[in-house]
Amino acid sequence: MTKWVVLDIEGTLSATDQVLVTLYDYARPRLGPWIDEHGDDPAVAEAVAQIRELSGVDGGTAELVAVLHGWMDADRKATPLKTLQGLIWQRGYAQGDLVAEFFPDVVPALRKWHAEGTKLAVFSSGSVAGQVAFFAHTTDGDLTSLFEYHFDTVNAGPKREAASYLKIASVLGAGDITFYSDVPAELHAAAEAGWRTVGVARPGEPYGDADFSPHETVRAL
Repeated sequence: MTKWVVLDIEGTLSATDQVLVTLYDYARPRLGPWIDEHGDDPAVAEAVAQIRELSGVDGGTAELVAVLHGWMDADRKATPLKTLQGLIWQRGYAQGDLVAEFFPDVVPALRKWHAEGTKLAVFSSGSVAGQVAFFAHTTDGDLTSLFEYHFDTVNAGPKREAASYLKIASVLGAGDITFYSDVPAELHAAAEAGWRTVGVARPGEPYGDADFSPHETVRAL
């Protein structure tokens, strides 16, 4: 039995549309007001500085928001965008505006692994703050106690680079690690780092018909 199971979220645990439609649509009109109202928040100030650095845009909030909307349209995993989205979603979940939903097989699988002693962690492009809020406010209640660690592109690195998985492994410690994801390129990177890998090919999802070889492939957890 594997010691650690590390899980992707989008397309693996939850439908891609929940992120690209529901969550993105919630964050989109709130980005500008959030920047203006939380300018003294160090996390927001750093995100704004990163947007300017990455885009070369030196204008006001409207110009910054235009950049962020462009990144969202392209589904670019830009760190400052993920930071701001995570903060907005965190409040949205806390206020009851948002509730996380999973594929039907997910929560039973998480609880089974946890009961058997397998340790669980998450590696998603969404910010750690957004991840924690997501699992704290679900249709199945607060699931945060099931997870030991949360990793994102800030504290681990890009999801398609083996170095990120080596960094996560150094935090998790010795022991077998199995990674579940719906994205073949992420599985390739994890395998390069020495992890066991399982491709999750869910019907109707963007990578549902992808070539997952040579990875073990399942259609549900």
